[in-house]
Amino acid sequence: MSSTMISSHIPDLDLITVYAQRQDTFFSRVSPWTSFAGLLLVILLITLTRNLVICGALYLVILGMYAAAGLPVRKLFAWYTLPVLFVLSLVGIMAWTEPGTPLFSLNTGLCTLTLTDNGLILVVTLLLKALISVTYSLFFLMTTRYQHFSAMIYRLFPTPLDQIFLMAYRFLFLTLSMTGSIFKAVRSRGGGIIHSIRVQGRIFAEVFALVFIRSFDRAERVHQAMIARGYNGKYEAGTEIPRPGLSGYCVIGAFTGVIALVVLFVPNTGGLL
Repeated sequence: MSSTMISSHIPDLDLITVYAQRQDTFFSRVSPWTSFAGLLLVILLITLTRNLVICGALYLVILGMYAAAGLPVRKLFAWYTLPVLFVLSLVGIMAWTEPGTPLFSLNTGLCTLTLTDNGLILVVTLLLKALISVTYSLFFLMTTRYQHFSAMIYRLFPTPLDQIFLMAYRFLFLTLSMTGSIFKAVRSRGGGIIHSIRVQGRIFAEVFALVFIRSFDRAERVHQAMIARGYNGKYEAGTEIPRPGLSGYCVIGAFTGVIALVVLFVPNTGGLL
């Protein structure tokens, strides 16, 4: 566990950076522009389709790419906890209001809730969409060097959004490191997340307040150190980004063709093919 890792269910930024900089897989040699175009096309496809089969097949393909790149699959499943809880908290109620063939009924005393086949398909489809976006985003981050990623942000995002993003990325490591240290101190004194939320919520409020105060103080000192080293208020990322080769353009074209076929010939109203 790295110094910035708070929980095994939260993506470890240090580990992601290590895999991104190691560059020892086939996918690391792919142009970052090709990987980024793939990310946009994946988001476009899962936005356009509600088909369960297409979402399931796309998830298996991306998970296979993630595993073939030598990235940590077991940790990926642990990192799924937050997106799964997020999706279930949003659509868990919607699933009981979808019309369709009843599968299960629950009498609450005030009303009867019925789970239908369409409601279950809705939950699974949205869950797959969330896992697809999380898996490919991590795949993109863990196979792209930081200097290439920062150069893409610098060229694509308008000022000052690019400056905010690039500087926030650096300070995020400091904030997570301090949060992890404070959580270790709380645990060493008998505190725990569940126990403290129920009984000692005030302690955790003080922990987060202390994190923000110390982060602000450290940010000021880091900013002064950057000015002393010649920082003029603008972070420039001039790293050359490798352009896609012929194979990269072919992959982008093939994926675009698949999306066109899905839009033209596959119903996007949900359900099985």
